[in-house]
Amino acid sequence: MSATVESSIPQSHENGFSSLEPAYHALIELRDVAKVYQLDEVEVRALDGVDLTMHRGDYSALIGPSGSGKSTLMNTLGCLDRPTRGSYRLDGIEVVNMSADQRARIRNAQIGFVFQNFNLLARTSALENVELPMLYGKRMSARARHDRAKELLSLVGLGDRLDHHPGQLSGGQQQRVAIARALATEPSILMGDEPTGNLDSRTSREVIDLFRQLNETKSLTVILVTHDLAVAKNARRNIVLRDGKIIADTRDHEFAAAALRASTE
Repeated sequence: MSATVESSIPQSHENGFSSLEPAYHALIELRDVAKVYQLDEVEVRALDGVDLTMHRGDYSALIGPSGSGKSTLMNTLGCLDRPTRGSYRLDGIEVVNMSADQRARIRNAQIGFVFQNFNLLARTSALENVELPMLYGKRMSARARHDRAKELLSLVGLGDRLDHHPGQLSGGQQQRVAIARALATEPSILMGDEPTGNLDSRTSREVIDLFRQLNETKSLTVILVTHDLAVAKNARRNIVLRDGKIIADTRDHEFAAAALRASTE
């Protein structure tokens, strides 16, 4: 199946893209991005010539079978890793040739991460977990950090759990703390790596509803990596990967699901 990829001014409405794109530069622009690993004598192309554009306020799901390249793509978009080849412009700035320290600074300023395993500090309160990223960003007073952490925990529905440690919280509550922590530095992009992977179906729906609310009310650009089509259906845009390539990029979830099924046959 050939890829259906968004262009800067789409010519077709088949997959639901608007005919008009913003005149300003995209928030994310990948051009001919490849990531190659050498395992003994075997060359593994985790990404293979990826072109991708995302604008502010996009809500996208990266989906694909195991080994398709979706996690490598997220790591690239999140400035956790840099590609072997190609260009990645984040908010108009080329990041491929940045040093590790420069990428760390841009991550702290632009990107919030939410992981499957929550990654909270076990013996630390919810409030202190959310305050932690603010220690490494722009200079803030202890009072300002405290007030912002309280505000964020209230935003995710945990205003009455400020002093609870992770062990005193349910899985869904821990993920809400993780989301509040990801928002601490006021990022423009919120990334989730299988954020519902350790949650039951009801709690998963609650967490995904929260991602959608943040996208709609805060204009956050949301990017989720998931193998769950029910989670992907909540995103406005589905990006399907196979063998390191984008094989479908569409706002039609059924089209994306068909592309995913074809990729596993």
